[in-house]
Amino acid sequence: MKTEIKARAGTGMSESPDPGTEVKTALAGFLKEIKSFQDEVKTKFQQQDERLTMFQTKSTFAGRPALSAAASEEAPHQKAFAAYLRSGDDDALRGLSLEGKALNTAVAAEGGYLVDPQTSDTIRGVLKATASIRQIANVVNVEASSFDVLVDHSEMGSGWASETANLTETATPQIDRISIPLHELAAMPKASQRLLDDSAFDIETWLANRIADKFARAAAAASVSGNGVDTPKGFLTPATVANGAWAWGSLGYVATGADGDFAAVNASDAIVDLVYALNAEYRANASFVMNSKTAGAVRKMKDADGRFLWSDGLQAGEPARLMGYPVLIAEDMPDIALGATAIAFGDFTSGYTIAERPDLRVLRDPFSAKPHVLFYASKRVGGDVSDFAAIKLLKFAAS
Repeated sequence: MKTEIKARAGTGMSESPDPGTEVKTALAGFLKEIKSFQDEVKTKFQQQDERLTMFQTKSTFAGRPALSAAASEEAPHQKAFAAYLRSGDDDALRGLSLEGKALNTAVAAEGGYLVDPQTSDTIRGVLKATASIRQIANVVNVEASSFDVLVDHSEMGSGWASETANLTETATPQIDRISIPLHELAAMPKASQRLLDDSAFDIETWLANRIADKFARAAAAASVSGNGVDTPKGFLTPATVANGAWAWGSLGYVATGADGDFAAVNASDAIVDLVYALNAEYRANASFVMNSKTAGAVRKMKDADGRFLWSDGLQAGEPARLMGYPVLIAEDMPDIALGATAIAFGDFTSGYTIAERPDLRVLRDPFSAKPHVLFYASKRVGGDVSDFAAIKLLKFAAS
C-alpha cells in the first residue's frame, strides 16, 4: 500500500482543485461587478441633475416678466441694471456711464426705505414715583371681602381700696371695630393679535408690568387722600381738629402760625411742636411723611444753635432723618398751601392699615374684541386709619 502511494506521487498526477479557492474567486468577481454598476448609476444621476439645473435656470430667467411693464421703453442703464439683477450679466453695465444719484440711506426714496431700523427690544418708560406709606403702614393679606380691626382705646377705671371699705364699680373698657372693605382696582387695555405675534419684544409682559405699576401708584394715592367711596380711605380723610381738642375719630393737628407757610420767626418750632404732640409710646416708631417740595423747604431749617434739623442717610438706601426720625417722601402728599396738612408725623404701623388680596389677576381674552386681545387686570385693596391717636398733622395756618 505504501509503495503504491509513492509511485503515484512520482508520476506527477494532479490532485482535484480546492473548493474554497473557487468560492473566493467567484465572490471577488461579483463584488467588482456591483461596484462598476454603482459607479455607472452615480454618473448617470449626476448628468441628469446637471441637465435639470440648467433647464431650471434658463426657464427662470427667460420666462420671468420684465421688472417694468414698459420694458421696451426703459432707459439703457435701467435695462442694463435689470439684466444684471436677473442673470448676473454685467457686460451691459461696463459700457454705460452711470451718472446720477446712487442708492443711499440719507434720502428715503433713494434707498432709505430699504434699510429696516432696529427696534429696541424694550420700551423706555418715564419713571414715576411709587413711594407709598405701605412701606411704613401695617399691611395684611386677606381672603375675605373686608378686614376688621378691633381697637381698645378707652381706659379701664380703677381706684385705691382700703382694708374695710366696699369697692365701687369702675369703668369698663370699650372695644371699637374698624371695618376696612376691599375695593377693586381694574384695567382693561387691548392689543391686536398681529402686534402680539410680530412685535420685537414681549408685549404681554410689558402690559402686565405697566398695569402693576399703575395699580401701585393708584393705591399709594388712595392711601393718602382716598375718600372711601369705591376706594380706600386715606389717612388725610378723617376730620382734623386742633391737637388740644383732639378726640377719637379725628386727627389732631399743630398749626405753623402763618397762613400757607412756616412762621417768619422760629419756623422750626412748628416741627418740634409736631413731634411732641405725639404721645411717647408712638414716637419710638414714628416717621415723617411729606412730598419733595415740602422736603426742600424743611431741610433748610436750623435750630437755635444753627444746626440743621435735617440729616441725610449715612448709608445707601437709608432714609433721610428729621430731628432723628426717618422721612418718607410720598409725592401724593399735598403741597404747602393755605390750610394744607402737608406734613404728617406718626407711628403708621399702628395708625394705618392696608388690607389687600396678595395677587394681581390678569385675564387674557382673545375672543370678545377680535381681532384684538383684551387684558382684564384686577386687584382688591382697602385701607383706613386704625388708630387715630398714632398720627399727627402739621397744618399750614395761623391757628
